[in-house]
Amino acid sequence: MRTLDQWFEEYAVSHQNPKNKAIHYICVPAIYFSIVGLLMSIPSGFIASTLRLNAPIIENWAAVVLIFVLLFYIRLSVAMAVKIAIFSAICLAANYYIGQFVTLWLFSIGVFVIAWIGQFYGHNIEGKKPSFLKDLQFLMIGPAWVVENLFSKKIRS
Repeated sequence: MRTLDQWFEEYAVSHQNPKNKAIHYICVPAIYFSIVGLLMSIPSGFIASTLRLNAPIIENWAAVVLIFVLLFYIRLSVAMAVKIAIFSAICLAANYYIGQFVTLWLFSIGVFVIAWIGQFYGHNIEGKKPSFLKDLQFLMIGPAWVVENLFSKKIRS
């Protein structure tokens, strides 16, 4: 099993161009955020009744899926799992409030599509294919790489 640093090193190979990196710093969190919004848009009556949950932010499919996402990160790094958990909680709360004003699934699809266009544009600038085409696990490494690069004292290339 690869370490988080090994994943980051391999991910960084196709993310060297400063413009591509900047695009990723915006688009990767936007994609993560939009996926949380899409998952929150799935009717949650089954989860709420089965688990007897009353808190509106956690009684949805996003919370259930994010538990498994956090297990993936815990395997790699507890510290990174905590950072992703904080970001996930922000995504849950922000999507909950956005959903009070607009149709959340439509908003989330819009963000998702625009962010992926940005991602592919960034890779066009870079001249390299997205890492996830090599290994789908890079879809999970991208958010961690962004968090690590934006919020750590040690900036990775």
